[in-house]
Amino acid sequence: MVEAGRAAMAEAGKASLAAAGLALRLKATAPIPLDIALDVAPGEVVAVVGPSGAGKSTLLRCVAGLHRPQDGEVRCGAAAWLDTAAGIALAPHRRAVGLVFQDYALFPHMTAEGNVAAALGHLPRGARAARARALLAQVHLAGLEGRRPAELSGGQQQRVAVARALARDPAVLLLDEPFSAVDRATRRRLQAELAALRQTLSVPVLLVTHDLEEAALLADRMVLMHRGRGLQSGRPSELLARPASAEVARLLDLRNLFRARVEAQSKAATLLRWGPHVLEAAPAPGFAPGTEVDWLVAPGGVLLHRRGRPSAGERENPVAGRVLAMLALGEEARVTLDVGDAGGGTLGFTLPLHAARRNGLAPGEDVTVSLLRDAIHVMARP
Repeated sequence: MVEAGRAAMAEAGKASLAAAGLALRLKATAPIPLDIALDVAPGEVVAVVGPSGAGKSTLLRCVAGLHRPQDGEVRCGAAAWLDTAAGIALAPHRRAVGLVFQDYALFPHMTAEGNVAAALGHLPRGARAARARALLAQVHLAGLEGRRPAELSGGQQQRVAVARALARDPAVLLLDEPFSAVDRATRRRLQAELAALRQTLSVPVLLVTHDLEEAALLADRMVLMHRGRGLQSGRPSELLARPASAEVARLLDLRNLFRARVEAQSKAATLLRWGPHVLEAAPAPGFAPGTEVDWLVAPGGVLLHRRGRPSAGERENPVAGRVLAMLALGEEARVTLDVGDAGGGTLGFTLPLHAARRNGLAPGEDVTVSLLRDAIHVMARP
């Protein structure tokens, strides 16, 4: 009876933690620089992206209690897991965290069921096996409970790792490059399974990934880290279409980044002087005429003028160029144009391979494209 009461209290405590979400503020100058603040709501998936050495995995380790920053706080609901000013730093086993590592980190001598049961120390011994089997079934491993890691594929091992993370009934789920060690087809299956699984979870999820496509598929919000700092946070589509700066655009490997000068402003449009061109962009009223700016256009906002069949849309920001390269990728063609940019920038876009061939695209060919007004994004220069 007493044990049941304690279990009920523990469940209530976890529910209250999860309901309030995760909040963290981390600062350090060494050995790994950190200066980032982040909130993750219950049921929200936040993807942390950035180049190697940006501090992404260190951020997760700070939440899990595996690394202590010089200054900061980590709170889950009303519970303080870390508060350097107050001298609070809970040990990893006292934090309700489920952590999935890139390399699975399974016990090689244990079965799949044993690996999951090892994380069920909070349950009575007699209840652990059934719970472990139920969790393995939840990640589509029913019937494989008795296999050891060496007898499982990489994707199956990763499913065991996810089941083990869930076994702790975590208030926060941390995923550190969880699918990077498997092949592309397996990665896509695991991503789909995680997307389905998250519908049943009400806890904050922090996902560290180098794969921008993965972040866009799985995350509600994306945070770009660089040198320990959070440079921009927002919906993945927002970051990819409207980066906060040229630095962010380069770190996200966005193409079609150029410099220009604001020619004129009106309520209807912002006009940019780019070499010999005056481009019409959507209104960006924060930039006075004469201001030097960075700007980009998404590849989807570059439209090829059809040879011999002009259309009305071709009057929108026409730009002439010469094909530098055309790369066939399956049924798609990736085209790079020399557009005479003073900074040496090139313009890239994609189109169906059959359309590229029908229009005679090849290196050295002269073509004209239109840059869609609403796809042009203007940014302040540092």
